[in-house]
Amino acid sequence: MTLPSTMVLVTGMTGAGRGTAAKTLENLGFYVVDNLPAPLLLDTVRTVGAAGMSRLAVVADARSGEFFSPLVDALEQLRHEGLHAKVLYLEASDEVLVRRQEAARRPHPLSREGRLMDGFDRERELLRRVRGRADLVVDTTNLNTHQLARRVRAAFEDVDTDGLRASVMSFGFKYGIPIDADMVADMRFLPNPFWDPELRPLSGLDEAVAISVLAHESAHQFLDRYEELVALLTDGFLHEDKRFLSIAIGCTGGRHRSVAMAEAFAERLRSHDVRTLVVHRDLGRE
Repeated sequence: MTLPSTMVLVTGMTGAGRGTAAKTLENLGFYVVDNLPAPLLLDTVRTVGAAGMSRLAVVADARSGEFFSPLVDALEQLRHEGLHAKVLYLEASDEVLVRRQEAARRPHPLSREGRLMDGFDRERELLRRVRGRADLVVDTTNLNTHQLARRVRAAFEDVDTDGLRASVMSFGFKYGIPIDADMVADMRFLPNPFWDPELRPLSGLDEAVAISVLAHESAHQFLDRYEELVALLTDGFLHEDKRFLSIAIGCTGGRHRSVAMAEAFAERLRSHDVRTLVVHRDLGRE
């Protein structure tokens, strides 16, 4: 029996960007099947493989209602047959999900004529098991469609090749800790360029700020030790077929220290041939 060499399952909350992710995967050469009931997953995978297609992306979510529940068992059966589907889970804050759903002027598939939030609560419970199996969780609260497409391309463009892929995100603690991060680091131990009148209007992308931040020995000590930590984790992640690592580096406002350190750490990862995307979540919010 021939199976596709690569399969991505796209799932997550209504309004979190599943359509954008699916379109991006299609542009990367994936054969995309949308709104597939879980009981049809195995037959679909076999049919696509028999047709000689090597890349398959399946969108499965709350729209299929009671047919969604067997999804985790279907994924496990696929794994026994030799195909580990990569699970991409998309989510966003309640406020943003509600706003997007209202703008779309469509009822939530699980609202049952009730409040919109009731539908989202039911959806989160329905998706709980599959979220726990996700290889990559992306919080799209502060992402536009182009930024989300960039995240998906970075994760899956060369998914057939071996090795770890990383996303390094700078953020401001005042705006909340990213909920999709595997690792979170706090840069508030470093002197803050905000208090320097010449550096305040700049950001960590500016050379003067980067030099100021990296001038401190503790910054280099952090980079050295975090680099060692990622190296320690890499073999275990790859052994467990986890190939996507999300690292969040924060400071107070997400403008100076976290941005400079995220860029510096990304360069270190790239020097080890880790495909790395850098996202500055809160840059420009102040």
